[in-house]
Amino acid sequence: MAKYLIVNADDCGMCEAANKAVFELLEGGFLKSTTIMMPCAYAEDAVRYSIEHPEFAMGIHLTATAEWQDWRWKPLTDGKSLVDEDGYMWHNCIQVTKNAKLDELEKEVRAQIDKALKMGMKPSHIDNHMGSLYGHIGLRFELLKMTLKVCGEYGYAYRLYTKADKRVQPADTPYILHYISSLIGKKWGKKFNVLMPDYLLFPNWTKEMRQGTYEQYKKHILNIWTNIPDGVTETFVHPALECDELKNITGSWQDRVWEYQLMKDPETHQYLKDHGIEMINYRDYIAMQK
Repeated sequence: MAKYLIVNADDCGMCEAANKAVFELLEGGFLKSTTIMMPCAYAEDAVRYSIEHPEFAMGIHLTATAEWQDWRWKPLTDGKSLVDEDGYMWHNCIQVTKNAKLDELEKEVRAQIDKALKMGMKPSHIDNHMGSLYGHIGLRFELLKMTLKVCGEYGYAYRLYTKADKRVQPADTPYILHYISSLIGKKWGKKFNVLMPDYLLFPNWTKEMRQGTYEQYKKHILNIWTNIPDGVTETFVHPALECDELKNITGSWQDRVWEYQLMKDPETHQYLKDHGIEMINYRDYIAMQK
């Protein structure tokens, strides 16, 4: 089999720096896939761009968390269990898992998709921000089941995985749990008729990488991206332009700037090609199934 890699740019719509970076990468042919955070300040800008550029595979980044200290957002619906005491979405996935009522979360998920559809967007696929709808790896799998049910009803592919392999195993997840969750994903994907990649490669930022140079970071990432199993693997980046806006949002702004540079770097794409890795998007993947 061949090795296919979906590199999705998450967090489009989160801020202007993210939108500008993603649009530039799409137009330059350096990026094939991105997803939009509908509750965020620049989501409508991203949706309008998608409508103007139907040739690009742009989907919905279902959002249930607002992780930053000062740059935050609220749900599109009025679910009281979806927000903290300040009225913003929970900071992290554990808080969502512990507090969100299933019916209120489903209402919000549908509202985010529906808003894009009503604006005229034709999403290519669905994924979710910070893995907040995975049920946090076994603590509450009903969240994942609900999300896949909704994706099946709307007819969208979803970011998950149906196979396990130690080369793409999350660093903080025991292999047995990784394997079991792949079986659950496969079962529910089949039940709800939702297309998913074979494997999901979680980004592996480490303290050592942040202390190194961009070239060291690039070498590390490309070694990971080319050590993948046969089949379709998805991974994700969060590209953004270096600017005051981004630096005021997050102290890890350099990560996002380097991910932007990585995707724009011609050596990245040549390295993948030289190692037999073909970059695709979900529209390509759907066409492959036919």
